[in-house]
Amino acid sequence: MSKIVKTDEQWLEQLGPEAFKVTRKKGTEYPGTGKFLNHSEKGLYVCTCCQAPLFTFDSKFNAHCGWPAFDQSIDGAVEYIKDHSNGMTRIEILCTNCDSHLGHIFDDGPTETGKRYCVNSLSLSFIPS
Repeated sequence: MSKIVKTDEQWLEQLGPEAFKVTRKKGTEYPGTGKFLNHSEKGLYVCTCCQAPLFTFDSKFNAHCGWPAFDQSIDGAVEYIKDHSNGMTRIEILCTNCDSHLGHIFDDGPTETGKRYCVNSLSLSFIPS
C-alpha cells in the first residue's frame, strides 16, 4: 500500500491550522486540553488526517500525563522513529498510512504491555461502535 501524500497547502486546508501544526509539523497540544483526554466511549480512534484505524477504546487508559494514552496500537498502524528534538531522546509515533505525527511512546505504562502511547487529541478522530 502506498502512503497518502499531499502538499502542505492541501493538508492545511483539510485540517485547519491547529491540527496541521501538530500532525504535519510535529507540534504538541497543551497538556490537559485535548478532547480525547478523558474520553471513554466505546469505539475506534483513527488518524485525523487519513482515517486509518490506530487504537481501540479498550487500549486507552488514564496515564495522568495530560494527553490521551494507549497501551498498544492496532498491528501495523504505527511507525516508530527516533526523535532527538528538544534536547531529549524519545520514540516518535507516526501513522503508517500518511506519516501524521501522533505523539511519542514510552516504556512506563502501567498495563501488561508496559507501553504508554502518549497521543495528541488533534492527531485523532473517533468512530463510535
